[in-house]
Amino acid sequence: MRVVHGQPPSATGTHHGLAWARFNPPRPPDGAVLVLHGADSVKENQFDFARAASFAGLVAVCFDARGHGDTGGVLGDGVFDDVAAMADLARGALGPDGGPLALRGSSMGGYLALVCAGRAGIDADAVVAICPPSAEGLRRGLADPARFAFAADRTALDALVARHEVTDAVRALRVPLMLMHAAGDLQVPVEHSRELAALAPDASYVELPGGHHQSVQHDGELLGVSVRFLARALRRAGAA
Repeated sequence: MRVVHGQPPSATGTHHGLAWARFNPPRPPDGAVLVLHGADSVKENQFDFARAASFAGLVAVCFDARGHGDTGGVLGDGVFDDVAAMADLARGALGPDGGPLALRGSSMGGYLALVCAGRAGIDADAVVAICPPSAEGLRRGLADPARFAFAADRTALDALVARHEVTDAVRALRVPLMLMHAAGDLQVPVEHSRELAALAPDASYVELPGGHHQSVQHDGELLGVSVRFLARALRRAGAA
């Protein structure tokens, strides 16, 4: 499902076979944020966040993962390489010397943001993860043929996810982290984000009473909370 409202992207294109859209700020940017959508979603569903991030002085890049939206192919064990390629694209929009980069992901995108943030070639300076599933939870979804509609090499993707648990990634993170979750989420239990927050005492944790799996990422107030968090973190990273 595509939801498109408001100002269109500043630029669109393809990179590494992935369809992307970029929102540029009205002034020299303080950094860039790569936006990772969830399973069966598309980049357009993240445009509300990307616009808000651009107004806060950040370059925001959204893209369709393989098997989703305008990107062809199937999602498989190359997904980490795809995130790295798009991270390069986002940093490149800051100029020849690059600059600080954040990852912001929801649901499956939250999982990817956490496990990819510290990988060589990405090295994110800040992370926001919204309703991120555990590796076990994501694998259960992949094992259910009725759960997801996107094209995937489920065997290869399952093997990749099995080797990368978010708890390990969170323990290893040394950059500003914000975890966000709706207490009423029936797809990814809120307890998982509570457990992740306990593993990272310096992390910011935001929990929305009630709600559902999509509540946090499209709530205007919480969207602003995450944008301000990332803008502060990237300004500090750029000044270091």
